[in-house]
Amino acid sequence: MGIYRDMAAGAVAGAAGTTALNTITYLDMVVRGRPASSLPEQAAGAVSERLHVGLGEEDVRGNRERGLGPMLGILTGVGVGLAYGLFRHAVRRRVSLPAAATGVGVAAAVAGSAPMTALGLTDPREWGVGGWMSDLVPHLGYGLATVAAFELTRSRRRR
Repeated sequence: MGIYRDMAAGAVAGAAGTTALNTITYLDMVVRGRPASSLPEQAAGAVSERLHVGLGEEDVRGNRERGLGPMLGILTGVGVGLAYGLFRHAVRRRVSLPAAATGVGVAAAVAGSAPMTALGLTDPREWGVGGWMSDLVPHLGYGLATVAAFELTRSRRRR
């Protein structure tokens, strides 16, 4: 595969991984009866403030933040998938599924949490076991789905 095809395959795989992450997160919310995290919308608001981009008056601003927050997550998921495609293009040998899925899942967790930590919205040192599990399990699901989807795009049909 060429580099652009690997990048596209990675981006598509990242979208599949993002769907898996969101599904696992929503199932966790249903099972435990917990609310959705407000961090994505808080991040959208903080980024818009730092970039001096107005999002409108009170009600409109809140609605835009609630829309932009998940979009930032989708962008992160697709971006990490694209980065995995570049990695796989550079590293031609086959990587074991568990190792690749764990690495991609951890990369996605860092890519999602690091900006929020830098913005002062969260501190992973204060999360506790429940917080870490709520973050880690969906990201490992993301990694597994992303790597599996990428590998499916690379497998050749046999007739």
